Amino acid sequence: MEIRNYRDLIVWQKGIQLAKETYRITQRFPANERFGLASQVQRAAVSVPSNIAEGQSRRSTGEFRQFLFQALGSLAEVDTQLTLAHELGYLKAGDSDAAEALVEELRKMTYTLVNRLPERGRPGRAPTTDHRPPTTGRG
Repeated sequence: MEIRNYRDLIVWQKGIQLAKETYRITQRFPANERFGLASQVQRAAVSVPSNIAEGQSRRSTGEFRQFLFQALGSLAEVDTQLTLAHELGYLKAGDSDAAEALVEELRKMTYTLVNRLPERGRPGRAPTTDHRPPTTGRG
């Protein structure tokens, strides 16, 4: 599959899913957290596909790699903030399972993408893979 722009990247599409899922689960947070932890986890989640999009739109593979590393940092933020939300009692067991699974999947996919990109790329060069994680051989 030819990658024409960031929207073709499965990792970006999964990032959008994560952002939507965090908005869904933060609706359960108390009203006094609307501008606190809820806003922070939403911003971190939105940052994941945003950094992937910005990086893929840059002129060099090195810049793309740098933005992928920023997306990985944002994934760590989401993970940390969801842990805190659980410990504060804002989420019950199972409330954030889908988001946590997406965080882990995105982390693996992003590291795979980083490792598939050449260390140095020509300006304007787009990746030529579909950026799917390696299969495990299970159905």
